[in-house]
Formats: sequence, C-alpha cells, structure tokens
Amino acid sequence: MFYCLAQKVLFQTQPELAHNLAMTGIRWTANTPLDRLYRQDVASAPVEFMGIQFPNPVGLAAGMDKDGEAINGFAAMGFGHVEVGTVTPRPQPGNEKPRSFRLKPARAIINRMGFNNKGVDNLVANIKAANPGNCVIGVNIGKNKDTPLEQGKEDYLFCMERVYEVAGYITVNISSPNTPGLRSLQYGEMLDDLLSSLKAKQAELAEQHGKYVPVALKVAPDLSDEEIAAVCDSLLRNRFDGVIATNTTLSREGVEDLPEHSEAGGLSGVPLRERATEVVRKLHQNLGDRLPILGCGGIDSGADAMEKIKAGAKMVQIYTGFIYNGPALIKSITDAYLSQKKQ
Repeated sequence: MFYCLAQKVLFQTQPELAHNLAMTGIRWTANTPLDRLYRQDVASAPVEFMGIQFPNPVGLAAGMDKDGEAINGFAAMGFGHVEVGTVTPRPQPGNEKPRSFRLKPARAIINRMGFNNKGVDNLVANIKAANPGNCVIGVNIGKNKDTPLEQGKEDYLFCMERVYEVAGYITVNISSPNTPGLRSLQYGEMLDDLLSSLKAKQAELAEQHGKYVPVALKVAPDLSDEEIAAVCDSLLRNRFDGVIATNTTLSREGVEDLPEHSEAGGLSGVPLRERATEVVRKLHQNLGDRLPILGCGGIDSGADAMEKIKAGAKMVQIYTGFIYNGPALIKSITDAYLSQKKQ
C-alpha cells in the first residue's frame, strides 16, 4: 500500500528527480523505525552462485544505487544481493540532463545516465559503513568517459584493486550503451586482453587479501549468436566466474508508437524481456554448466523470473520491474522460485 502511494507521488515528477528522492528516503529511513514502511520478510531460498551462498535468488541490478548509499534499506526489503555501481575510478557527472525517460504504457525506461557516480573511493567508504546482514554486496565497475578506450583496461584494474576487499563479487560492465565506444570492448582481442588482465589481477589480489572474490562479465542484449559464442569462448578461456545477461538494449522494438522511443539511450523493462531471455538461453547453450548465468532484463513478475531460470540462469536481478512493482516483486519471485523447486 505504501509503495503504491509513494509511486503515485513520485511518478508525477521527472524520473531522475523521483529516483533521487526515493534514494534519499531509503537512505535516511534505513535502520530506523521508519524502515517498516518497506521492510519485509522474504522466505529463505538459498542459492549458490559463483561459489557464494545467497539467501535468495533475487538481486538489485546495478544502476539503482550507484554510490552504495542505500544498501541497508535495500537489504531490509529482502534482496538476496545488491549490486552497487557502476563505479569509475574518478567521480564524473554523467551525461547531460534530461537523461531518463519513463515509457509507462510499456512498463519501460530509457536512460542515458553515463556512469554518473562519486568515484570508487567514496563507494568503498559507503560499503564499509553498511550493515546489510546476509545480503551479498556486488560491485559493478566501469571506465571513466574521458579515459581513452585503449587505456580503458587500466580503469577496470584500478577499480578492481580498490573494491576487492569490500566486494562479495565484482561485475565488469563493458555493455552499457551510454559511454562512447564501451561496447567495443566486448569483441575479439580487446575482450581477451581485458579478461586475462582482470584474472591476473584477481589472482594477485586473492593472495594479497587471503580471499577469493569472484568476477562476472555483464553483456549486452544486442549481440548476435556468433558474438555470444565468441564471448563465451573468451569467458571460458580466461576462467571467468560468471556472466550477467543482460544490460539495456538499443532496440526500440515494442515501443515504436510511444513518443519517448526516439530518445537516445538504453531501453529496459518489459520490452527487453524476451530478448534478454533469449541471450540467457544462447549463453547456456554455449556454456552449459561450466559457467553460471545471472538473468536480468524485463522481469516484471515471478513468472518472468522463472522464464530466465528455465532458460539457464541460476539467479536474477531486477531494476525497472522494481520501479514499477516495488518491493513486492522480490517476494513474488522468491515464492515462484520455491514453488518451482517443489515441482
């Protein structure tokens, strides 16, 4: 009930302002009596992914809490994990505003935020101050916009080194459509060079910190079957720990009749659902059980999440579906997951 009322108010404002107001509210109310407005008990549904035990299969996708400011609040909602970021080595403002657009009839969003964040050192401090209980914290890392593409690897290595001690796992984001040239890192020698360098750094940091923090790659939904196969080969060759599918899409299929469809940026929400599920299926066909998959994109119900899991994902993340449905979606997915396990 509270979320329905809050959504009606927030949806009367610009999307980015609504996001900032919601984040501020969650941050200020976390671990206070007011967190009962969104705190909920979610059934225990343990899932092992990349060698980590998660309390349930539902995570918050990167992009919602870029600076790790509201981790405690999201944990109180019952998320099994919260992926913060995308974070870059240096603070950056992101792209010009407006840069986020609701497509309410399609239950979708277009954004071109551009990795706006306060920098990796600020994020690390926020994670250290958080107390999320058994909710796992993942960290999504990227490169600064003004870092030349040929030097982009150094930004990822820098972020990995900074976040390693506080991260439950690390996600390498080379699939956002909103940083110029970033998606070219998904292909060929540039991908191999990046992944091999990150694995070498991971081994070095594991010895230094006395713990192994798994590393996943987040891929775009706009890859061809041949490109998906090539990414899978590189992931296996470089012994990556997992893959997340998918990021937002450049396609406007399903929203062509809406006035906002012409806005630049990545499309998320229900129109992405089928394509994201197909990418999960193609990844699983190439990877089998050799590498675990996390499904993300267009999940708007428990049934949508189960489609991802049936296609080969072991867990899921939500973002746009969470905006439209609120915390109740976490329980719906967990209940659907437990129901399917009983069958």
